[in-house]
Formats: sequence, structure tokens, C-alpha cells
Amino acid sequence: MLANVFTKTIADRWKGMTIGVISLFALLVMGMAVYRDIDLSVYTSLPEAYRSLFNIPTDADVGALAFGVIYGSYGALIVASLAIAIGAATIAGEERNGTIGLLLANPKSRTIVLTSKGAGLTAIVAAAGLALWGTAWLTPQILGVNTTGMHPGALILHLTMVSLFFGLLALAIGASTGKTGVASGVSAGVMAISFVAVGLLPLFEGWEDLARAFPWYYFTGADPVNNGVDWAHIAILIAGCVVFAVVAVVGFKRRDLRSQTVGVSVIDRLRSNPVTKQFADRLAGSVFVSRISIKTFSESQALIYITAALMFLVMGLMLGPMYNLLDETLRNLTGQLPDAMLAMFGGGDMSTPEGWYQLETFGMMAPIAVLAVTMVMGARSLAAEEEHRTMGLLLSNPISRSYVLFEKTIAMVVGGAIVGFSIFAGVAGGSLLGGLGMSIGNIAATSLLAALIGLVFGALALLLSAATGRVKIAVYGSTVVAVLLYLWNALIPLNVNIAGWAKWSPFYYYLSSDPLNNGMNWGHGAILAALTLILVALAVALFNRRDLRQTG
Repeated sequence: MLANVFTKTIADRWKGMTIGVISLFALLVMGMAVYRDIDLSVYTSLPEAYRSLFNIPTDADVGALAFGVIYGSYGALIVASLAIAIGAATIAGEERNGTIGLLLANPKSRTIVLTSKGAGLTAIVAAAGLALWGTAWLTPQILGVNTTGMHPGALILHLTMVSLFFGLLALAIGASTGKTGVASGVSAGVMAISFVAVGLLPLFEGWEDLARAFPWYYFTGADPVNNGVDWAHIAILIAGCVVFAVVAVVGFKRRDLRSQTVGVSVIDRLRSNPVTKQFADRLAGSVFVSRISIKTFSESQALIYITAALMFLVMGLMLGPMYNLLDETLRNLTGQLPDAMLAMFGGGDMSTPEGWYQLETFGMMAPIAVLAVTMVMGARSLAAEEEHRTMGLLLSNPISRSYVLFEKTIAMVVGGAIVGFSIFAGVAGGSLLGGLGMSIGNIAATSLLAALIGLVFGALALLLSAATGRVKIAVYGSTVVAVLLYLWNALIPLNVNIAGWAKWSPFYYYLSSDPLNNGMNWGHGAILAALTLILVALAVALFNRRDLRQTG
């Protein structure tokens, strides 16, 4: 199986995508089962213009809406994110781990190595698309849902191509720079901006055509689930993939490769500047162990800063003035939509500035942003030290395992707090710029709850990292749990008989008290903080008792 680069790439990377596909299958079954029991009249009674806007066919069973909600949003984001992770690690990951020299010591050119790895990425994404197509056919058969007039296969084809587009973008950046953080951060940033822009721009008269400048448009713009495959859009995505492949080959062939990680931490940069040297020395302390949290933070600084900047500018500052440009009809649109549809995006009502920000920022994007930072930092905090064989060096200092985990936790908390503060600053600034008159205290409360929900799942990733010593298990495990619990909180309340079960999801304690309008619910905040502390305490117990790995 490991006879060549192509098969080794597949062997190394297929597990994450498989977990993602299985999780999406489970989500589709759960979502379709819940939607199936909702009164169809709440959808068919909507005005024709609204049904067209939200892709609700007149002759389809309401359960078929799950395709658009789960595969058309969560599914595409998950598969594309996994493709980005694979693309970023394809070449830059080999350099980061110091194995690129060993790989190129074989009688294979750089072009052959990169082509083989790119083919492996393509095969994994294509296999995921084929598996999702199978689940899209099987689920309605199991549940007896009518999908007449819908084209789930077309939706899956568009999903597969846009995921490959972003995966090859990450590959091109990683091959040209040798930096996984830059490759994954930039690619994820482009994806997030595309996702938001394509959702927002059509809401403003005269701005609709601007959405064509963003890759996500060629996934959803032609409404493939209702209209079938748009081959012109597929061709554009293929052209982008070809361009990225060429850029990757050219960039990889011309660059001096790194045999090991050579990044410079924030503290080292501060020390090199005479103005900040004294402050940096005091901040770092006089011994190595006092810098564990700073070193851990600096290793994730690109992810933190890029995420914080996107949330501040795109999902915060810009949305305030944009609200004033909304047509009055669109502002009143959400008041006529079923709660089942709005629940998938965190609720909200565009007739008020608070509802606008809840629907666009706090409902889904804010938790995604904080979770992306905290879960990656939590997963890598301990397991990455073991995988890179540096844990022994770290613990050779006169410190306990508990102290190491405590320092790593501090770095994760700081990272989550920075993203949470950027959300607060962006939304507060957007409210001021747009003259929306939102309560600064309520914005702060909601942003704090967003940071706390991120820390819960960051602590879960830390727990899995401490328990297994495997970064992939920690990342994928915490991600799957987070997505399942998010949808649990969104879907369970739709059935009044089991609505109370939603309280078993941490996401219930995030927005259920409507903090943008009602302010901080300290009981909910305390529950999220307590969950974080419990998970960290369990991580300490498991980390102290486990035999650590000293080999990769």
C-alpha cells in the first residue's frame, strides 16, 4: 500500500475524510427525519418569491430540505475544510515534519512527488463525493422521503468540485511557501469570505453580480439541487483547479526547501527589537518552562490573527453599514419563515439589527471561528509534542505534566479570548458605524458566550489530545462532536415532545437566552465555564496516567 507517493498520501489522509462523510450521513438522516415530521404547510404557504429564494420546490417533501441545509452548507464547509487540511499538509507538512529530504532522496523528481500527492488529494475528495452521493440516494429510501424534482447528485458534484478547488489552493500555497499555517489560513479565509459574500451580496440591489467574483458562487449560484448540474460553473471550478496545480508545480520546483521547522516566535521577534526587549524578557521569564504558554500561542498565531481579522472586519464592522442598505421586504422576510429553517443558522430576525447580527454572525460564523482556533490549539497542545518527539525534551525540565497541560490551556484560553474580543469589537464598531443603537453590554455578553462555547470544545480537543497523543483523533473527534451537538440543539426543539433534550447540548447555553437582546445569562455562562474546567481536569488525570509516545 505504501509502494508509492500516491498510495501513501491516500493511506495517510483517508481517515479524516471518512469520519467527515460518516458524520454527514448521520446528520442527513437526523435532519431529514426531523424535517419529515414538520407540517408541510409552513413552507408551501410562503410567497412564491420566498420559496424561490430559499430553494423550496413546490412538489418536494419537506424532508428533502435537508439536502440544502446539511449538504448545501455544513457538508460543503466540512468537506472543503478537510480538503484544505490535506492540501496544506501535502508538501508543507513534509517540510514542517522534516521528512521532505527523505521523500526526495528517492529517485523521483519534485514534479512527480507533487503530482502524486495532488492526485492523492483528488482521489480522496472524489471518493468522498461518491460516498456522499450514495448517502444522498440511500437516506430518502430509508426514511420514505419524496425527493421528486430535486437533483442531489448535481449538488454533490458541485460540492466535490468546490472542495477540490480549495484543497488545491491550499496545496499551491503550501508548495510555494512551505508553511502549513499560511496555506491553511489563507485558503480557509478565502473560503469563509466566499461563503459569507455569496450569502450576503444578493440581498442588496445592484450587488448581485459581485457574488460571481467568489468561488462559493459556483457551488450554490446555479441552485444545482433544484436545477441540476451547471456545466459552465463546473468548468470554471475545473479551470481554477488547473491553475492552482500549475502554480503548485512551478512554486515547488523553484523554491529552496526547508528540512525542519524554522519559524520565529512572537517572543523572539520582540526580543530582537531594542524597544521591546526588556518587556519581552520579563514576559518570558528567566527559565525555559515559563515560556510554554507563549511558545504554544506563537505556534498558532497565524490561525488566531487571520481568524480574528476576518471576524472583526467581515463579520463585524462591515455588516453594520450593510444593514441600512437592506430592502424593507428583505428585513421582514425572516418573520415569515419557519423556525425550523432559521434554527439551522442560529435563529435571528432581520427586522432588527440584533436579529441581523445573530443570523449573519453569532448564529453560525462566530462559534465556527472560535472553535476553529480553540480546537486546533487544544488538539495540538500535547499530541503534537509527542508526534514531533519533543515531549521528552519538554518534560526533562523540572516541571510536572500537570504544569505543562496548564500552560497549554492558558495559551488556548488566550487564543479563544482574542477571537472573542475581535467579534465584540467588530460588531460594536459595526453598530456605531451603521447607527444601529445596539447595546454594547449585550454585544459583549454574546461575544463572551461565543468564546466560552469555543473553550468547551477546545477543552474536549485537549482531553482527546491528552488521552490519545494523536492530533488527528483530537481534531476530528472534537469536530464531529461539535457538529452533532450543534445540530442536536437546532433540530431537537422542533419537536415539542422532546424539546427539553436540547439542554444536553452545550450550544443550548450559548444563544437560547437571546443575549443580544436580553444581556448576559450568568447561569448559562457558568455552565459553559464549568464544562470547560471539568474537561480540562479530566485531561490532566488522563495525561498523568498515560505512557507517552516518543516516536512518531
